[in-house]
Amino acid sequence: METKKIVYLDGLKGLGCVIVFLTHFVYAFYYGMYHFQPESCHLPGNLDIAVGKSPLNLFFNGNTAVRLFLVISGYLLCRNFFLTGDKSRLVQSAWKRYLRLMPAVLAVNAVIFVCMKLGLYYNTPAAAVAGSEKWFAGFNAFAPSLSGMLKESLYGCFLFGSNDYNGVLWTIQILFLGAYLDYALAAFVSRFRFRWLLYGVLAAALLRTDFLSICLGYVLCDLMHTDWSWRKRLCGCRPLNWLLLAAGLYFMSYPSSGFGYEGTIWGSLPLVLVNYYHIFGALCFVTAVLNLEPLQQFFSMRGFLYLGRISYSLYLIHFLVTATFGAWFLLAFYEILGYNLTSFLNLILISGITVLLSELSCRYVEPLSKKGEVLIGRIFDRR
Repeated sequence: METKKIVYLDGLKGLGCVIVFLTHFVYAFYYGMYHFQPESCHLPGNLDIAVGKSPLNLFFNGNTAVRLFLVISGYLLCRNFFLTGDKSRLVQSAWKRYLRLMPAVLAVNAVIFVCMKLGLYYNTPAAAVAGSEKWFAGFNAFAPSLSGMLKESLYGCFLFGSNDYNGVLWTIQILFLGAYLDYALAAFVSRFRFRWLLYGVLAAALLRTDFLSICLGYVLCDLMHTDWSWRKRLCGCRPLNWLLLAAGLYFMSYPSSGFGYEGTIWGSLPLVLVNYYHIFGALCFVTAVLNLEPLQQFFSMRGFLYLGRISYSLYLIHFLVTATFGAWFLLAFYEILGYNLTSFLNLILISGITVLLSELSCRYVEPLSKKGEVLIGRIFDRR
């Protein structure tokens, strides 16, 4: 039995990756929007701070975007199993997981290694100009090692979250090991009547880890495919789902810095770890999208679907482009064109280069993953 792909969730993943890209651009060149320090501001009247403390920060709230991406991934990992009840799909997915993620990681890290050898990383001097030394200056500031790069690419990022060469690889450990946690839950406890108590205990155990998001995405999938009449009534209640959408946007836009929000629309919230607000907001938002057709149509637009198709490669590649070409462009032209015009042109150029490289990766690197997946699928078909 073939299950229909949820294309609008792919579109939503694409949007999440774009937000991560914008986050790193803002952190690198407009750090005042994140840290609210006047010395890191570049817009007139310290407008950077005002934007960072407004709901507009959602467009560069990478912490939220990562949680959104993990919730969606957790939801999709075991969806086929809940629709078909076929445990062999879980086993096949578990075998394919490494091959799905690794080739693109290795290819991008190889390019990063070459760029470091050639001295093409200009993020440290660019950070001094941008006022983002606390964040942007420390990346890739070491002597590259081929063996170190291979260790990180082949197993370090998957098992230990290693991300020395590519800072964004810290999420790969969650996408890899978290997937096996979800597969195990689906295989062994998804038919238990009282599994929700187990889910609650597990969520409490994961409360201080980044695995919580991908686990809760799985729980949401289980809930959405459980045949309860009250669940169907709640999912069919449009006012409730629009309320969930509003709550999701409110909590997702909570500033990532976790401070300086006094007097803002989040000022009445108690001070807790920022991740909890973002995870809760992502859960509300995804639930609303799953139940509201207008949102599904919106995220099924061609532009979102294209971003979803290249999202994995875009996620892996974008920081490389920002720290090499983007940093060089700022240093080369900010005195000639002025800081803000240079940064605007820089954003356009970085975006174009990142999309181009992501497209090439989708065409020539990611298919290597699919060949391995097809081979594993044939082995299981024979069995």
